[in-house]
Amino acid sequence: MIAVKAVFWLSGGALVWTHAAYPLAAALLARVRPRRVRVEPIEPSVTVIVAAHNEETVIERRLENLLALDYPAEKVELVVASDASTDRTHELVERFAPRVRLLVNERGGKVSAQNRAARETESEILAFSDANATWEPDALRLLVRNFADPEVAYACGRLVLETADGSNREGVYWRYELRQRAAESRLGSITGGNGSIYAVRRSDYVEVDSKWGHDLSLPYRMVQAGRRAIYEPAARAFEKPTATNETEYRRKVRMFEHCWEITLRGSMLRRLPLGYLVEVLSHRVLRYGSGILHVVLLGTSIALVGEGWLFRAVLAGQILLLAAAAVGVGIARYYVLVTWATLVALWNYLRRGVPATWTPPRDEGDATRRADIQRGVNRIS
Repeated sequence: MIAVKAVFWLSGGALVWTHAAYPLAAALLARVRPRRVRVEPIEPSVTVIVAAHNEETVIERRLENLLALDYPAEKVELVVASDASTDRTHELVERFAPRVRLLVNERGGKVSAQNRAARETESEILAFSDANATWEPDALRLLVRNFADPEVAYACGRLVLETADGSNREGVYWRYELRQRAAESRLGSITGGNGSIYAVRRSDYVEVDSKWGHDLSLPYRMVQAGRRAIYEPAARAFEKPTATNETEYRRKVRMFEHCWEITLRGSMLRRLPLGYLVEVLSHRVLRYGSGILHVVLLGTSIALVGEGWLFRAVLAGQILLLAAAAVGVGIARYYVLVTWATLVALWNYLRRGVPATWTPPRDEGDATRRADIQRGVNRIS
């Protein structure tokens, strides 16, 4: 039983560390030893790249929003990199010419389209956004001011998730995630970004595998090169989450498949400073492995149920969590589904790998989706 107890404590301790103790430790250390970013109101030339695949319901509003940014128009180039869209996306984007440039690519995935757009432009800064996001008017200005610091190679803005129409509790998790991101940025560099609003100094941009997303791969690549990847919470973008925990689960499975690909094949643990290595292991590797850890903890708790009250209490807690998820308690169901998604994603990845392309989910009608974007534009304009 000694070996079983050791596995019990290791799995339970890893879960407590990644979900609770690490976020607290990072926040406390960031207060004690912050590494500040030098910000100045600079205005470098910027190319804003929107990768799109069949985004006819939102692309016009996305471009109108970007054209209204509070930034010198002569210093901004807007590029839509279409990943072989087959709907009216191309037609709608061409209405904005010559203010917006359309690059039509063969179907190769989001990263492939972004890489081509980066190669065919010449600005000092490359900024990226999703087609279904909206930016506040000053978002670009607030984002690029961080590049006044010569150590900064990557800057990620703050994605604000609007309230879901249904049962999805992604917003609760996202606020928890952003607190960790802010702490990591103050410590030196973040361990992950988001696709809605981020920018990279052109001289630091690296073309990554088309199966990898920028969100996870670019921050650690910057640190491996001796640079910084930081979080700018004042630069805000808005998106509406999927409606239910179940649709969010499907999105998470797809996302975690890419995370496993990067974690297992992306050399993300090499040539990292010790402090940042601890952050990546704590925030990324253990978080992605939380499904495995929970299964191990459940199995060892059952095996040790006759060994004392503590093991019985841990088992009872896990059963209560599963029961709450089964009856539809929002945050419990969200946590269980997302944790299960890490396991399903790992199985999918080991079984068939991960594709470079994907089809954006359409769990709401086009009219509803368009109205959501319109409300976002109206609110921040």
